[in-house]
Amino acid sequence: MLALTFTFPSGRYHATPWDRHVNEGAVVWPPEPWRVLRALIATWHHKVKPLGGHEESTLHGLIEALSRSLPEYALPPASHSHTRHYMPQREAGKTSLVFDAFAAVSRDEPLIMAWPKLDLPQKQLALLDDLLAVMGYLGRAESWVEASRYDGTFQSNCRPGSKPFAAELPEKSAGESREEIVSLLAPLSPDDYGNLRKKFLANKKTTKYLEKTLPESLLDALSVETSDLRALGWSQPPATRKELYRRPAEALRPQRKPQSVKPLTVTTARYILIGKPLPRVEDTVRIGELFRRAVMSAARDVFGEDAIPAVISGHGLPKENRHRHAFYLPWDQNNDGHIDRLILHLPDRIDEKTRRAIERLNHLWSRDGGEWQVVLENLGEAEAGGLLLATVCDWKSVTPYLHPWYLKRGFDIEAQIRRECAMRGMPEPVELTRLDAIKVGMLERKSLHFRCLREKRNLEQPDRKGSFWRIRFAQPVAGPISLGSGCHFGLGLFRPADAI
Repeated sequence: MLALTFTFPSGRYHATPWDRHVNEGAVVWPPEPWRVLRALIATWHHKVKPLGGHEESTLHGLIEALSRSLPEYALPPASHSHTRHYMPQREAGKTSLVFDAFAAVSRDEPLIMAWPKLDLPQKQLALLDDLLAVMGYLGRAESWVEASRYDGTFQSNCRPGSKPFAAELPEKSAGESREEIVSLLAPLSPDDYGNLRKKFLANKKTTKYLEKTLPESLLDALSVETSDLRALGWSQPPATRKELYRRPAEALRPQRKPQSVKPLTVTTARYILIGKPLPRVEDTVRIGELFRRAVMSAARDVFGEDAIPAVISGHGLPKENRHRHAFYLPWDQNNDGHIDRLILHLPDRIDEKTRRAIERLNHLWSRDGGEWQVVLENLGEAEAGGLLLATVCDWKSVTPYLHPWYLKRGFDIEAQIRRECAMRGMPEPVELTRLDAIKVGMLERKSLHFRCLREKRNLEQPDRKGSFWRIRFAQPVAGPISLGSGCHFGLGLFRPADAI
């Protein structure tokens, strides 16, 4: 058996399929046999041939041997990704959007490519070793590669042919496809290429046009420039054939790594909110209600319509447990005035079944057509909530505090804040300072700039204007601190004062 190993130090493999435009964002994976042979030939001409030590006939023999059979692959985990660039044009001030697609792979996990029934002569092996040792890239020039011969054990998960090998792949859930078919370009064998060449050059009228792209040897045919082939309208390189391969269905799908935290210690989930435009911090309570609605929908799928836990819904809890259910907290992590994170905090813990429910969440949408993608970023304890779950003495408003009881003599807003702190098990504040405004992004904002009313009908709400406060305790207090009416939806939210 002959096997090669490839690792990609940049963590990327760039290769656009022959019949696709670069701006389609497609990537061919695994590396095609045709592309690997061209990389070996290019390395020969640029790095090995000038040094001497090997005859060119040895390279011919190596390329022909590799072209006579199809390789198998052991693919490492990868995901389909891309970047976008605005490239300058010749005309001043003009740019064009270019998509640069690639397979994102681990820098340490190798891709193995093997010909199970191929044994090479010693001269060809020596040449192959020298070529692999100095090969700089595979695919496009951005695909840095380190290559060598591989002598270890090999178990393929991507093979040529149409015969399924699903029984050998890991078990998947019912109804989920475990394999998919992809088309890869492979080189023709020397005999097949010779026959193809004779067929095309039999017509004297076309010989003068095609002869340049149909040289006599297979090695020279694989060396023809892509631009020359496209200029003559070849639908695929003439020295190649398309071969179907079966690979795992998840070969280019992101795989989230399992969390290291134990389920009993999980209290907080942090999500990334993605979309254009992102909602404003002033709309926190609206996004908080949409967040709860989306989590309730996911929980309904896991628990059933009538079995959603009270810690998620907030319904049916005893009076002494009023605030032990979920907090749905929209959060502006980068302080630009727009909500880019969602924090779900359950003060006691997130059990395994609840965890399965919240992991299903992937979208947020509103009745007026707003829609955002939601991606789970972290699941754990304090570190998942970031600043909101810090432990400090000094806290400052992020959103307006709405006092939950009606004001009366001897029971003003300060007294209500102190009562709430006592009811939540927090120490009594040593200092309460009312603030006229807070900074949201680059703007000064008063409470009237914020949405302070929930959508729930017939909701008794003693305070509809809100106020901002700075709270200082004698000893550090752990967050999140969210007080007053609507506190489970992001109103009355505080964060460490020194972070503002």
